[in-house]
Amino acid sequence: QVRLVESGGGLVQPGGSLKLSCTVSGIEFGLYHAGWWRQAPGRQREEVAIAHMDGRRAIASSVRGRFTVSRDDDRGTMTLQMSSLDPEDTGVYFCNRYPPLWPWGQGTQVTVAS
Repeated sequence: QVRLVESGGGLVQPGGSLKLSCTVSGIEFGLYHAGWWRQAPGRQREEVAIAHMDGRRAIASSVRGRFTVSRDDDRGTMTLQMSSLDPEDTGVYFCNRYPPLWPWGQGTQVTVAS
């Protein structure tokens, strides 16, 4: 059974950076498009970045130029490099296949505040 574990979140000041990691186990990760989503308090989960199997990347307009997604299919991992963080980036960050059909993991909390 597929298992998703997100890590790397924390408290960071506005303008700071964080690198999130996603570890996928129980399935051959390289066979799926995958990505990151986030959910802020009181808001719906939103798509942040997609890493397609063929190397294409799709980044939400709200984070384009600040966030970068990468994947390592051999290791079954995916990362989200975030820079120039803004309080609006606060939320719980999740990874999943794209479209998100696997059971969601616990996510990792990112808080951007001074």
